[in-house]
Amino acid sequence: MEAPFRGVIGRTIRDSTPWWPEAVRAPASAPNVVVILLDDVGFADLGPYGSEIPTPHIDRLAAGGLRYVDFHVTSMCSPTRACLLTGRNAHAVGMGIIAEWSTGFPGYRGQISRRAATLAEILRDHAYNTLAVGKWHLTPLPEATAAGPYDAWPTGRGFERWYGFHGAMTDQWHPELFADQSAIDPPPRPDYHLSEDLAHRAIACVRDQQSVAPEKPFFLYLAFGACHWAHQVPAAYIARHRGRYDVGWDRIREARLARQKTLGIVPLDTALAPRNPGVEAWDRLTADERRVCARLQEVYAAFLEHTDAQIGRVLDFLRSIGRLDDTLVMLLSDNGASPEGGPLGSVNARRHLGYEQDTLADLLDALDRLGSEHALNHYPTGWAQASNTPLKWYKKDTHGGGIRSPLVVHWPARIRDGGSLRRQYHHVTDIAPTVLEILGIEAPTVYQGVAQLPVQGVSLAYTFDASGAPTRKVTQHYELLGDRALWHRGWKAVARHDKGADFEHDRWELYHTDADFSECEDLAAKHPERLRELVDRWWAEAGAHDVLPLDDREYERVAASVAARTRTTYVYYPDMARVDRLSAPNITDRSWSIAAEVEVPPAGAEGVLLAAGNRFAGYVLYVKDGRLVYEYVYREGLSHTAVSDRPVPTGRSTLGFAFQTTGARRGRGTVLIDGHPAGTIEIPKTWPLHATSSGVHCGRDGSVPVSEAYRSPFPFTGAIARVVVELSNDAIPDPAGEARSALAEE
Repeated sequence: MEAPFRGVIGRTIRDSTPWWPEAVRAPASAPNVVVILLDDVGFADLGPYGSEIPTPHIDRLAAGGLRYVDFHVTSMCSPTRACLLTGRNAHAVGMGIIAEWSTGFPGYRGQISRRAATLAEILRDHAYNTLAVGKWHLTPLPEATAAGPYDAWPTGRGFERWYGFHGAMTDQWHPELFADQSAIDPPPRPDYHLSEDLAHRAIACVRDQQSVAPEKPFFLYLAFGACHWAHQVPAAYIARHRGRYDVGWDRIREARLARQKTLGIVPLDTALAPRNPGVEAWDRLTADERRVCARLQEVYAAFLEHTDAQIGRVLDFLRSIGRLDDTLVMLLSDNGASPEGGPLGSVNARRHLGYEQDTLADLLDALDRLGSEHALNHYPTGWAQASNTPLKWYKKDTHGGGIRSPLVVHWPARIRDGGSLRRQYHHVTDIAPTVLEILGIEAPTVYQGVAQLPVQGVSLAYTFDASGAPTRKVTQHYELLGDRALWHRGWKAVARHDKGADFEHDRWELYHTDADFSECEDLAAKHPERLRELVDRWWAEAGAHDVLPLDDREYERVAASVAARTRTTYVYYPDMARVDRLSAPNITDRSWSIAAEVEVPPAGAEGVLLAAGNRFAGYVLYVKDGRLVYEYVYREGLSHTAVSDRPVPTGRSTLGFAFQTTGARRGRGTVLIDGHPAGTIEIPKTWPLHATSSGVHCGRDGSVPVSEAYRSPFPFTGAIARVVVELSNDAIPDPAGEARSALAEE
């Protein structure tokens, strides 16, 4: 609200008194704030937490700061990010699950409630410059288009600048990026990698801000895509790890636990949790299976080491401009390590999760492509459990493997006990109140006219100077996809839920986590009264924080709303902004057509008319060598192509394609010139919409081409008036297939 003028206005300047509203200033001695968020990185993956993976820059950060060993997050990315930025529990602010799986219930809105101002909004209003770089994943993906609305984008939730990506994952070599509110292509250079780009942008944002307003503090939220799959990294980094993991995950877990005990990360009597169901003993794998599994872990380790190098670049820059000492840096992971690669891992995790699992033969064939732009690989579950050493279960689970996270806090101007450990129990909801307490800022009770939820986190600032202080946290609840847990004063009740099972029949376990770090000794039978008390408390917390109703559905949660958003006609124009894949025409198991209204000059033309997806799964209609071509990529290395039997005419014409379903997941395609058939192709197997990894482009392809027959972006050199996609109403329902494909959203 604009302040009323408090000066004097006379007839002339001589009898008038000017007045300016007082400028908002940051709190005295306000530090800069940098939050570095890693993705799917397990508790034991960082060097300061017992890993053999080289992380020298994070090691240095930990050596000058504090390591928290009893710090927790939610077990999936969007909920953790919502907690971190608001200081409230995920369900309470509408983000009880990832943004894509929102429902019509308060705890599952798919975006942060306006009843919870974000840390960026509060700091911006206290004269901070607020900068976001990297993954967001807090916007409903149907809104991640050029039509917005933009109120749930970073720039709508307090960040003045944003460079990064929506959604759960992106190709590290060819990401689908946004700058502020616009879809953009990655910089066109041959050695491009997203993590390097994000570090570069973070440095540039701070450099530019400090160059013009060095008196103003900044809040930098740097959220890497690493180490979420796809695990992609420069080959030189992979080579450094060659042979390191031939010993297998069992030996690596044992070695990590031994280092954790030596470092004091875990008590000396900590037990190594048994292998999770589905994880085979390394020695029982065949030679080929061990070879593949070891290589996939080499790539993951390289990916994390490479990410550490980019973190080092940012920290080195802050040091070079004299800002590191007065900057509060907090580094953590958003959840435990991911089991989504399956028992042997995958070459293309989206396909593996969505519609066709990778075989050992696929993995062996791809061995030398892993980590490159020609693979979307993910490691096996055995390595995921190694990442979570010494804990059980994974991401999406509320046991320790899903929710215990490393947390490194570095602030030389305040923290004098560098290199030491903190054992107080804390949670990601405690990050925002920590920052606010340090700055002496009260969280607003009303923000922009909206009454605010009380802050539910507990500041951990008291631990900076008091290593032995008892934790001020009393209770913390957890829920994700029906998995439930509650920690209360050193005890934890937890229930792992199987999808489709009766919630009332879930078995609750009980652990005394103060004495049992790895949750290995279930005390439910010994202490039934305590268990009952904790379970009752969980239900009370669930009711108070919008956790209910319990819901174990994944994509099925939103199948109806996706169907409701599907139009039958889509009209695209050349050089339009990229359309996200979840806003693309849903051609799954239905007849459909493309009609491109073009004008070809007398000398001919070539290029892409319409492209969706990329080399891992997609389709493209293009002109090359004077012929109209439609190519359908079922998976990398397997495509089906129809080429017109006559040249494309010059002048105005309509170039098209029509697909007719001939059964579930199959059909016949025909290229059309002015409505007349010009060539057909049988497509024996099709993928569901969610299998694609890229969006829609008109008049050109994206940075990862659909077809290997041309070099992207291969723009059309004629004129395109418009391209019309029409969907029929003969879709064959396949709820099970849609549900499987949705797993690729994680």
